[in-house]
Parts: sequence; structure tokens; C-alpha cells
Amino acid sequence: MKILIASDIHGSAYWCRKLMEKYVSSRAERMLLLGDLLYHGPRNDLPDEYAPREVIGMLNEHKNEIYAVRGNCEAEVDQMVLDFPVMAEYCLLPLRRKMIFATHGHIFNEDHLPPLKRGDILLHGHTHIWKAEDRGDYTILNPGSVSIPKGGNVPTYAMLSGSQFVILDFDGNVLSSVLLEDPA
Repeated sequence: MKILIASDIHGSAYWCRKLMEKYVSSRAERMLLLGDLLYHGPRNDLPDEYAPREVIGMLNEHKNEIYAVRGNCEAEVDQMVLDFPVMAEYCLLPLRRKMIFATHGHIFNEDHLPPLKRGDILLHGHTHIWKAEDRGDYTILNPGSVSIPKGGNVPTYAMLSGSQFVILDFDGNVLSSVLLEDPA
């Protein structure tokens, strides 16, 4: 299964539109959103075309294809306007003999690990900085931020196809690629 993974849209209609174009053109079967979908947050400047209502419409068009977890900027009112669940702290995705623990990153992150077995994968957003690192006992992945990248990064998202995790910019450049499990 091919899954597009993104985090930190922060209400940007401009970047959400670009993300949805990538989703459709990639022919991914699902989209996994790692939180902070509608609100920009008090620590961030307004992103390009800040228009949460437009973002709501774009995301709701794909409500049956989206898995989402709650970010630190989500609130109960967001669940009232989004037609797919957004209030879960995490999502577990099996990957052959491993488990992907997908979360926003404000609660569980590399400094506060969730329960992981050796070889499992922690997937989170929140930092707005993409990352793909093998830490020995686990792998840490972060697709970066769709609309408000930090640390000198450009807007990014990721694709998970089989066991291949790829971080991309919106020009189609591969920034990182990780094989999460040998095909067997």
C-alpha cells in the first residue's frame, strides 16, 4: 500500500492545495496526517494563504482516505468541522515484522519514547524539520512541515510504499530515502 504522510499544514490553503495535488498524482491509497492541520499556533507566523475553511474543504473531500492524529494545535472544535477523526494521540501501522508508531510529536518523540520493540519506527511531525535516522534500537522518521518548515528546510512531505520511506520536496526532489525493512 502506498501512503502519503504529511504534518503541520497549519491552515495554509496554498500548501494544502499542493499537498492534495501530490496525493492525487501519486495515486497513493491513503493519507496519514500527523497533526496541526488548521490552526497556525501562537509561535508561528501565518503561513501562505492562511485559510482554514478552505483546508477543511480540501481535506473533507478525501475523508475516507485520511488517517490523522492530534497535534498540539488541534482542538475539539476542529473535530466538529473535519469529517474524519483527528483527536487520537497516535496511530499504529503494522509493517511486516515491525510497528510504526505515528504521532504528532509533542507528547511522544525521541526525548520521550512511546513503547517500542527493537526495530520499531517512531514517526512524528511537530518539529517542522524532516528526519530519517536509524537509532539502532528504533528508527525515527519525520516528514517535516508542509507549510512552515524550520531549520532552513523547504516544505516537505513523505511517501511510504511497501517498506520504502521517502521524504520529498514539492518540486519532486528526494531529500531522504530509507528502507525500513528488507523485503521478504
